Amino acid sequence: MGLEVGVDSAIVTVTSGAVVTTDAGDRFALDHADRVTVLARPRGLVVREWPERPAYHRITLSPRRATVPALSVGDRLYRGTVEFVEGESGLSVVNVLPVEEYLPGVVGAELGRGRGELAALEAQAVASRTYVLRNMGRFAALGFDVRAGTSDQAYLGVAAESGVVVRAVRATRGEVAVHDGELIHAFFHSTCGPVTASPTEAYRSVRPEPYLQPVSDARPGGGYYSDGSPWFAWTTTWSGPELQATLRRWLPRVVGIDPTTLDTLRDIYIVHHGPSGRATELRVVVSGGEIPVFGPDIRNVLRRSDGSGLPSTLFRLEVERADGQVSRLTATGSGYGHGVGLCQWGAIGRARAGYDYRDIVGTYYQGAVIERWY
Repeated sequence: MGLEVGVDSAIVTVTSGAVVTTDAGDRFALDHADRVTVLARPRGLVVREWPERPAYHRITLSPRRATVPALSVGDRLYRGTVEFVEGESGLSVVNVLPVEEYLPGVVGAELGRGRGELAALEAQAVASRTYVLRNMGRFAALGFDVRAGTSDQAYLGVAAESGVVVRAVRATRGEVAVHDGELIHAFFHSTCGPVTASPTEAYRSVRPEPYLQPVSDARPGGGYYSDGSPWFAWTTTWSGPELQATLRRWLPRVVGIDPTTLDTLRDIYIVHHGPSGRATELRVVVSGGEIPVFGPDIRNVLRRSDGSGLPSTLFRLEVERADGQVSRLTATGSGYGHGVGLCQWGAIGRARAGYDYRDIVGTYYQGAVIERWY
């Protein structure tokens, strides 16, 4: 688990007894409150607290008692061992632990909820377990399998654990989602709105799969299972100058165009929608012509005033013009995230409606089945 990648330095604090081993063969003990500060240097990894010792390529800290979490990176406590690994781009900080000990820190971070939503937590456990097992070795060259962030899965270590989260992980131990005998691409996201997305609407490199197709989140009798989410419905508005500034900042770096082409903003409109209704191509009209922006880039180009990306690509645009240019733009949309696969707020709504975790997994990954992998 890559906690930090390509950094100049990192600090681990020992909260219980720990043992240090290095690639140079050194081995010694650390006690409660001891601190290790590792710095990436051209000659290797050096430890600030041990100036007399040589540079290393790998440093491993292990709890003295394997069942007791003993190592904090920054302000987060983690189970398992922590490794400092030298890399071409700097220092990688890696948390090494068994999958079943890793999952509570993921499920609690991704979907930490109460007892009434146990089925949603169990569904998330199956999805997260499937995701990490399918992606084993993905970053082997950097010394870990997946990253501890939203580019893979959120992971907060011990802080994300709770009784109900651990219960959900244990109840599904070893269970994964499978299609045609293979682990599925277990994508998941926060809020789907009225319908989940096709992979082609969100990614360039993920091929369509029969179990990753748009799924309606409509609730019988009205409403939607995900409508408890604060992101089920949202609106973002830019004044003309705000939109111009946003596009001048983000469009060149995301799309790779010359910033000087962004002169007078004449219009902005959606050209194409995908199978779920999400925008898959946007056009920005300036004096010199039209600039296309495609699905995966739209959220990163139309950023909000705080710099965050647009919540989703399931939206419509309302354009106001004055003197031949855009004076105001309003995006009214639904959902949060890429929209593919398991909808977390939809899973919560379905759990509250009485679905069990197998029903939830089968709904969002249609045609996939749950199997016990180990």
